[in-house]
Amino acid sequence: MNVSRFTKASSWLLLGGVLACLIGASGCQAHVGGQTLPSAHYLTDDVQYFPAGPEFKLSRTVQAAEEYKATRDQLDADLSGN
Repeated sequence: MNVSRFTKASSWLLLGGVLACLIGASGCQAHVGGQTLPSAHYLTDDVQYFPAGPEFKLSRTVQAAEEYKATRDQLDADLSGN
């Protein structure tokens, strides 16, 4: 004898509830044609802001090279002055 805990109607109801939970948890953000379209919660998302940096990307390298050159010139001047 085949005894089931659920009737056919309650099985469909349980399946419908599980599907509703999965759809609700999936989110709405989509990628279409290379674009990322916003989710339904885009108004409450935190915005990442990256301030603009210097136009010349190697400014610290140039500064270090200038300091090295100034130090080297100072040492050359001190050695030649003796």
